[in-house]
Amino acid sequence: MAETAASGGDEGGAPHRLERKWTFWFDNQTKPKQGAAWGTSLRKAYTFDTVEEFWCLHDQIFRPSKLPANADFHCFKAGIEPKWEDPECANGGKWSVTCNRKSTLDTMWLESLMALIGEQFDDAEEICGVVVSVRPRQDKLALWTKAASNEAVQMSIGRKWKEIIDFNDKIVYSFHDDARREKSSRGGRYSI
Repeated sequence: MAETAASGGDEGGAPHRLERKWTFWFDNQTKPKQGAAWGTSLRKAYTFDTVEEFWCLHDQIFRPSKLPANADFHCFKAGIEPKWEDPECANGGKWSVTCNRKSTLDTMWLESLMALIGEQFDDAEEICGVVVSVRPRQDKLALWTKAASNEAVQMSIGRKWKEIIDFNDKIVYSFHDDARREKSSRGGRYSI
């Protein structure tokens, strides 16, 4: 049975390929070095492209509720780094939700991952990935997208994500460009 899980499928069966490859990234900023640029502690953890690999990784990797404070866990399309500077993210932004309950965060994270790798969004090509940020006071989940200025697409993605994570409060969309320039967009550019 252990060989079955490790080999990625049933005995003699082919693994279930995903539409595209995805990469998990980890960043722990618990003790940032003085003067270190953002992203210096960002590490690529694993790239996967089958359902079996996803579940094996999910079952072995800490749930967000088990991560240390100030840790970020990312799942992005392979080839896209979870940084504003990545060409795929440069003109994008993110939908964000905050969460006070760890069990809810775990559920929203898993539902987001399954929707991404299962290609559940109509505008899947516009999505870069998802990030969970564990913080001492309030955790955050953010869905990163490519073209922030395309309001119709962003609203469609935001509505679908809100439904997927079963979130009733308002969610907001902010442009990476605003954050880069440190413009206050606390209310976000778009909201649902």
